[in-house]
Amino acid sequence: MGENRGNLHEILRDQVGQDIVAGRLAAGTIIKAEDLRARYDVSLSVVREVVRVLESLGMLQPIRRVGLVVLAMSEWMLLDPLVIRWRMTEAPARQLRSLTELRVAIEPEAAGLAAQHAPAEAAEEIMGLAARMRATGRQGDVEAFLEADVAFHRAVLGAGGNELFAAFDTVIGEILAGRTGAGLMPKFPHPDALQWHFDVADAIGGQDAERAKEAMAKIVAKADAEMESVWADEPRHQGN
Repeated sequence: MGENRGNLHEILRDQVGQDIVAGRLAAGTIIKAEDLRARYDVSLSVVREVVRVLESLGMLQPIRRVGLVVLAMSEWMLLDPLVIRWRMTEAPARQLRSLTELRVAIEPEAAGLAAQHAPAEAAEEIMGLAARMRATGRQGDVEAFLEADVAFHRAVLGAGGNELFAAFDTVIGEILAGRTGAGLMPKFPHPDALQWHFDVADAIGGQDAERAKEAMAKIVAKADAEMESVWADEPRHQGN
């Protein structure tokens, strides 16, 4: 690898993370830093940096005089953006299903809280993002639409004053980006979906919690229905 140290760190981090997610480094496997150095052809200092990251994500555990133990998925920080990205690469159907079901549970409630508690400037921002989604969607600008879509949902999650919902914003970004990257977003979004985003924004501005929840429920239910075929044959109980 001829990249600089920063790039080497990121490349190795992603390679090892994806190998664990894919089961190429199976749970229970014991490895040593020297094994990783030889396997990926990098320096021990880079390996140590990467191991620290993977330890923090619950994917590796050092055991003195034994080595590094690869941990099972039940130990991972599953909502960390890195883990989400690796799983989206290695097991996209299962990851999209799990994250979409989480959206269905969380986002309508977040929209209801936003309608009750959003400051005026936050409500205005959400309406502006709905307008940007409509404009970029009608133009068929997939990249600009994704950017506005992510910003809209992040703004709604943050507007209600619940810090745990707000912390879910990075997860939403990964879900929407993964959906687009998998080719599951049409070039021209459905007019109903665009209108429902406006309905959410209008309800938040009007402090109508029930209408905000109902409109957001329609958005996430449509996303779930549109992607259902992706995971139709994916078993629910399996390994990594």
